[in-house]
This record gives sequence, structure tokens and C-alpha cells, in this order.
Amino acid sequence: MMTKTEMTEVIVLAKQAKKVGWCDIASAAGLSEVYTTSACMGMNHLDAGPASKLCEFLGLGSEVEEALMAFPHKSWEKAVPTDPLIYRLYEIVGVYGPTMKELIHEKFGDGIMSAIDFSMDIEKEENPAGDRVVVTLNGKFLPYKAW
Repeated sequence: MMTKTEMTEVIVLAKQAKKVGWCDIASAAGLSEVYTTSACMGMNHLDAGPASKLCEFLGLGSEVEEALMAFPHKSWEKAVPTDPLIYRLYEIVGVYGPTMKELIHEKFGDGIMSAIDFSMDIEKEENPAGDRVVVTLNGKFLPYKAW
């Protein structure tokens, strides 16, 4: 069976060859751009219908479809990332994480934001001072349970 890493490489090469964007691939799969991209990067899975549609759109075989449907092992490098974009996101959480936690606790109580019942949007906001990246994280609040 094809690994998630091999699957990602095949998908990215097909995307480049076809000269399409992630939004096009997501549209073909019938899912959000963020979730589809995450599945193609190996961090989520696709159900049979979307996996089939995605592979048909990119002209990929059943081995890629099976890899897309496989449940991922969600792990990542624990060292501080060196890619500038990923590092800045890491830095944002490092600097503002405690603030986010404090404000969430004040507004909701003791708990967490779900990354399972979750959505994310990434938009471009044109601005005369320099275009802005708008990242919206939307997760269900899950209170800690006392027993």
C-alpha cells in the first residue's frame, strides 16, 4: 500500500502537471480547500466519494485513492520548524497562545477548542499597506468534565 508521504508526492506532481490550484482540487472533491489540502498533505483522510472524485480529476489511480482513504497517523516534527511561514505560525502560538488560552477560559470556562469539530479558512485581504493573510480558526468549545 502507498504511504501518505508517497501519496502526497504523487498528488503534488499531478497538481503541477495539470496546472490547477488547491481550490480546483477541493471543488472536484466537493470539500473545503483547507480540509482537502490537509488530506492531500497526509494529515486527514477522505471518504470514498471525495477520494474517487479527486483522483478522477487529477487522473490518479486506485493506489492514491486508497491512500487518501487511509486514516492518518497525525504526527509532525517536534523541533522548532525552520520554514519561515510555518515558523511564524509557531511563533504566533508561542507568543499569543497563553493569551488565547486566558481569553478562552474567561469567555467559556475551563476547556479547549476542538481540532476535531473544527474548520479553518484562509483568505487574502487586499490592503494598500500590503496584502493581509486572514486565517480563521473555528472550533467547538469542549469543557473539561469533573467526575
